[in-house]
Amino acid sequence: MDLLTIFGTALALAMDAFAVATAVAAGLPEWTARHTFRLAWHFGLFQAMMPIMGWFGGSALLTLMAGVDHWIAFALLAFLGLRMIWQAGHPEDRSQDFDPTRGWSLVILSVATSIDAFAVGVSLGLIGISIWVPSLIIGLVTLVVTYVGTRIGRRAGHYLGQWAERIGGVVLIGIGTRILLQHLIGIK
Repeated sequence: MDLLTIFGTALALAMDAFAVATAVAAGLPEWTARHTFRLAWHFGLFQAMMPIMGWFGGSALLTLMAGVDHWIAFALLAFLGLRMIWQAGHPEDRSQDFDPTRGWSLVILSVATSIDAFAVGVSLGLIGISIWVPSLIIGLVTLVVTYVGTRIGRRAGHYLGQWAERIGGVVLIGIGTRILLQHLIGIK
């Protein structure tokens, strides 16, 4: 597999991470470099690990996951999106501020944005291509694209003000819906 193909694949896989990073960064009222680092690091790490898991897991896991991966991604993104929308509408409940760049929320977002990378790993394993260089490039590209997404999201968040968190939640639900529709009826 040539480098141009690997970079193209990596960029395509990173688009969900970009969209989620933009929505999350726009939706959080306070954003620091730590938020950016956590999101970019974890999205990049998961995006690099999933192809390796797919490569080693092989076609048996692909068959098992292919029937439900889109439902998992949809459910995870819809849950977090609804939570962001609800939190925006209930500012009095901010005693436990929702920060999607921490804890299980971060893991959920990381998994939801990297499920497709698992299938790429399976495909590379089936055609006998080494996974190490593609996986590294996929992870690094996702890290950079996520960073860019957070920068754009922060700027958008300043302009959107109090609506940013609601819009971020709607965007997460939209991404989950797009993933679901792509797999169910082939919409691109």
